Amino acid sequence: MKTRRLIAAALACSVASTGPVVLAGPASAESVLRIAMTATDIPTTTGMPNNGFEGMRFLGYPIFEGLVQWDLKSTTKLAGIVPALAERWEQDPNDKAVWTFHLRQGVKFHDGTAFNADAVIWNLDRYFKNDSPQFEPQGAGISRARAPLVGSYKKIDDATVQITTTQVASYFPYMAVYLLFTSPQSFEKAGRDWSKVAALPAAGTGPFKITRVAPREAVDLAKFDGYWDPDRMAKVDRVRLLPIPEANARVAALRSGQVDWIEVPAPDAIPSLKQAGFTITTGSYPHVWPYIYNMGAKDSPLKDVRVRQALNYCVDRSALVELLNGTAEPASGWLNDKDPNFGSPKNRYTFDAAKGKALLAEAGYSDTKPLKLKIMISSSGSGQMLPMPMNEYLQENLKQACNVDLSFNVVEWQVLLNSSRALPDAQSLQGSLALNVSSPSSDAAVMARYFGSDRFPPAGFNFPNWKDDAFDAALKALAETTDAKVVDAQTKAAHERLVDNPPWLFIVHDLNPRGMAKTVHGFVSPQSWFVDLTLVSVK
Repeated sequence: MKTRRLIAAALACSVASTGPVVLAGPASAESVLRIAMTATDIPTTTGMPNNGFEGMRFLGYPIFEGLVQWDLKSTTKLAGIVPALAERWEQDPNDKAVWTFHLRQGVKFHDGTAFNADAVIWNLDRYFKNDSPQFEPQGAGISRARAPLVGSYKKIDDATVQITTTQVASYFPYMAVYLLFTSPQSFEKAGRDWSKVAALPAAGTGPFKITRVAPREAVDLAKFDGYWDPDRMAKVDRVRLLPIPEANARVAALRSGQVDWIEVPAPDAIPSLKQAGFTITTGSYPHVWPYIYNMGAKDSPLKDVRVRQALNYCVDRSALVELLNGTAEPASGWLNDKDPNFGSPKNRYTFDAAKGKALLAEAGYSDTKPLKLKIMISSSGSGQMLPMPMNEYLQENLKQACNVDLSFNVVEWQVLLNSSRALPDAQSLQGSLALNVSSPSSDAAVMARYFGSDRFPPAGFNFPNWKDDAFDAALKALAETTDAKVVDAQTKAAHERLVDNPPWLFIVHDLNPRGMAKTVHGFVSPQSWFVDLTLVSVK
């Protein structure tokens, strides 16, 4: 099949461009876990990492914590949130925009300084107060996009802080989970220069601490013996994180024993890896791999809902899943089809080229006047799966099925991620009419910041500039209640609008494949973008 040869060729080309991976040998007395990431470079190490959720997975949560954290111990249910640096929190019954967080006592940063309310306020000023001495533009941009409802905040006492949101949102703790805390002393020690903080390295409160940072080479972590939670002490002495963006290069590193764990193995390599005794883990989790439409650009053909629906009918998702060796599931909405809150939309996007072509014809596109779209894609990156071969498959699929002409603007992952907060006609988009940026679909807070009509960039991730009154009404209703039944009903109503009036082309849901050596034990593949490295041992 031509498309299968296309993927094989694309993966082969990626290997050819990769030099040898060199790792320093671990000390014989220590247990060392070596992980190959998909990133082209190490994520930033100041405490608010870039490189999307892969940055948070490996150089966020293991080292730097928030008031709230993900519960990552289960494979059978969607990951929820549990207390972290806050022992508990509550929403003020008289003013539901006010949240009070009661801080955990006795917690120390890796540098020995105390975690307390002053450290919380200092970090919030770092993210949300432009004129603070510690303001960090990159960390602020990431934090404001993920927790856009933070309005004001104050210290009540050494163990209590209050955060007031800009609107009532029952799901605010699912935004607070992304606000991580770095020791203020790290900033002072670096001469109040964030560009120098990474070289210290920076101190957090997590179960691992950073011991070495080598840009484009590796980051070394070590078990933090002073960690506050005795039930989450790390089982390995050290972790080494390496950026290896090409899929077959990661496979080669695993086969040769240079690493113990790889993110996203090349799908064609999975059978032989299993045969050789390596462990391949997969699992459903809240991850959709889409094209995010640029509806707001001048003269964009995607302003027409018929075009947006047509493209969803033109994709042969099952064939793409087959090419990925079953490491994905077809996506016909933002939520997984099996999610009880998927709802009952009027459209169910199976592969129906005839219906897709008919909708395109109604919108004025035909064999003599084909729809043409430029898509901004990345060559690798967090959650991006295998973007080059997958996009080349879609290019052929859409041309054959519905005579749609795709062209690609290939950029580095962080550039693509930054573009998701660009204005519709921004010069940086270079005329791109969609972005191939994978997305979490884990909770209502994520839904709000991707699709709420008050979240057009730069205030959020609603890159399409999509506005749907019925969706906004459902989102408001679920934000203003704590009744689980009402939340579920309104989530269904909101999701039905995402399907029937689609701001995205929904393609597949990732099944999170990883390859591991037989020496890796205890790993749990949670229904989350994140993992708990404290559970893992190397024997």
